[in-house]
Amino acid sequence: MKPKLYITYKIPEKPLGLLEGKFDISINPSDKYHSKAELCEKVRGMDALICTLAETIDKEVIDCMDKAKVIANYAVGYNNIDFAYAAQKGIMVTNTPGVLTNATADLAWALLFAVARRIVDSDRFTREGKFKGWIPTLFLGQEITGKTLGIIGAGKIGANFAKKASGFNMRILYNNRNRNLEFEKEANASFVDKDTLLKESDFISLHAPLTPETRHMIGMPEFKKMKRTAVLINTSRGPVVDEEALVTALKEGLIWGAGLDVYENEPQIEPELFKFENVVMAPHIGSATEETREKMAEMAIKNVLAAINGQKPPNCVNMK
Repeated sequence: MKPKLYITYKIPEKPLGLLEGKFDISINPSDKYHSKAELCEKVRGMDALICTLAETIDKEVIDCMDKAKVIANYAVGYNNIDFAYAAQKGIMVTNTPGVLTNATADLAWALLFAVARRIVDSDRFTREGKFKGWIPTLFLGQEITGKTLGIIGAGKIGANFAKKASGFNMRILYNNRNRNLEFEKEANASFVDKDTLLKESDFISLHAPLTPETRHMIGMPEFKKMKRTAVLINTSRGPVVDEEALVTALKEGLIWGAGLDVYENEPQIEPELFKFENVVMAPHIGSATEETREKMAEMAIKNVLAAINGQKPPNCVNMK
C-alpha cells in the first residue's frame, strides 16, 4: 500500500511529478484554507503532510496525526508549527531554506524603492487622471544612493539584501545575534549595536526570524531612536514589529515611511495602516516568483520522500 500524503493548499504542479506512483496524494481543491476542525479530519491516517505558513499545526492538530512521519512546511519559517511537540511524537518537521533568498531580498529592495520614491501613490495619482504636467515639487521622495542602510538579521536573506546594495554606494550597518565576519567582508558592512543602527540608518530592513527574543523587537522605544527621515522595511515576520507602535510612530512623524510584506496578526492588518500614503503594503509575497515557488515545492517534496524512506530529511528542523 502506498503511503498517504495530504497537501493543504495547491502548490506548483511540476514538482509533484517526483511523487508519481509513490504516494496516494490528496490536495485541498479549494482556494480557502481549512479550519482547524477540517484540518484535523484531513490529517488522520496520513503518513506525510505538506502545509503552508497560513495553517497552525499545533498540539491539537498533531494529536490527530496518528500515522505521520513528517510535516513539510512550504516555507522557510516554521513558527506556525509546534515543532517541539512534533518531535515528542516522533514526527519530523522540515522547511525550505535557501531557495527563497533572492526573491525575498529583491522584494525588500522593491519596497524600499517604492516608499522612498513614492511610487505607489504617484501611480495612483496618474491612474486617477490627476497628472496635468511636470511640477517641481510633485511627489518628492528620498535619494537612496550614498545613504546609510541598517540591516537587522545577517542570515541568508539579510546577507543577500546587503550585497544588492553595492551598486548604490551605501554605508552598511548591521546588527545580529552573533557577529558575522564573512558577511562583513562580502557586504563591506560594519557590525554595530542596535541603538547605533537605529540612530544612524536612513533605511532599516528587518531580516530576523521570529523568536521570543525578536517579538516586538521594533517598538516605541526603537522608533523614538530612529531618524525622522528613516524608512522601515519588514519582509521577515510580522510580530517582530509592534504594529500599534508603528501606527503611533507614523502618526507622530517619528519615521518617514514603511514598506511591509508581513503583519503582526496576519492576514488581519491594523486598519490604521491603510490611512498612510507613506506606507506600502504587500500581501506576504516575499517568495512569490514562479521560479522560487517551484523550487520550494520541490524541496518540500524531497523532504517528504526522505522521511518516508526512513532517512533524515535534508531540512529537518526539530531532530538532531
